[in-house]
Amino acid sequence: MGQGEAPYGDAPALRQRLAELRGPGVQAKPLDARALAALAANPGCERRAILDGAGVDKTALASALGAPAPFGQSQFAFTRGHAFEARVKGDGGAELLRLVRERLDPSAPEPPPGGARLPDLAATGPQGRAGRTALALREAAAAAEAEGAWTLLDHPMLALEVAGTPAFLEPDAVVVHPDGTWTVVEIKSFPMLDGSADAAKVGAAARQAAVYVLALEDVAARLDPPPRVRHRILLVCPKDFSNLPTASAVDVRKQRAVTARQLGRLTRVEEIAAGLAPGACFSPELPADLLAETVESVRAEYTPECLATCELAFHCRARARAEGTVTVLGRSARAELGELAAVEAVLAAAHGEAGDAADPAVAALRRAARLREEALACR
Repeated sequence: MGQGEAPYGDAPALRQRLAELRGPGVQAKPLDARALAALAANPGCERRAILDGAGVDKTALASALGAPAPFGQSQFAFTRGHAFEARVKGDGGAELLRLVRERLDPSAPEPPPGGARLPDLAATGPQGRAGRTALALREAAAAAEAEGAWTLLDHPMLALEVAGTPAFLEPDAVVVHPDGTWTVVEIKSFPMLDGSADAAKVGAAARQAAVYVLALEDVAARLDPPPRVRHRILLVCPKDFSNLPTASAVDVRKQRAVTARQLGRLTRVEEIAAGLAPGACFSPELPADLLAETVESVRAEYTPECLATCELAFHCRARARAEGTVTVLGRSARAELGELAAVEAVLAAAHGEAGDAADPAVAALRRAARLREEALACR
């Protein structure tokens, strides 16, 4: 092996190594947009990168480690979301197109009374559906150029290469404007109250939509000339506490850039695999102590935000608390503390027992400790 050469540089060898990490006969769990968005939200977590890159079922893994997480939507939320989406797309998508035009393209001609073009995207298997979607997008681009037509693609299938294998992604909708540009539509069941929604939920939706934007750009790049994929997506939610749809344009350029960088790192997942012991495996069938040892051999970057995005969050939180790492306090606290990576080191610095007084973080901690002592003395 030459200097700097990856040990699993060829795709077949990497696929074989990732299959070994999953366990004998275990099928890879396909990546979806939520998983890719979660990776982008925590790019420093090598543990999630290797597990998702290998297609490990993290739900089963968490249960085997004794730390299952109640992860995913409730059946009530799932049913409510489907009912709201059906309402938004009813009548040939007339209401959805009205919102797209109103929020993103007010100068475009109004859709005809019969609505937009609604291509049939049915095909066999995800690869067939992705191929049919690519053909429908090509036809929509031609129709926009020839007659300025609106096209609505309902649940298209997009393919994005991740770690050498295709990840199949299914956005709620994609709209092709009369000028030939493409827009991703995200339909969520959380409400917009007085024109704004919960910032954390909007952020999660934006990261998920950014994955779809990347996949659409991959399709667009194969056309001549390539259509422009808009970086402002349409987020559709219930208005206030009703079931009436309202929408907001969300700029996802930042999320798209972060996701692209993280996926670039994920394609080098062979570097993480090379650091594992020979024979390492994440199969839930293994003894819990051996499985935990293998999981802990890969560096994690736990933050409280992981509780909403990762099935292994409870396990990683317990280990982070046991080790006394400051990441359990959140990203903002971790950033403020600089070189102080352990809670014990933070307390020692605050009490003047360790740390450089010239360090801004140490100086701030000592000032906070003095203020606390003064406040307690006044009680």
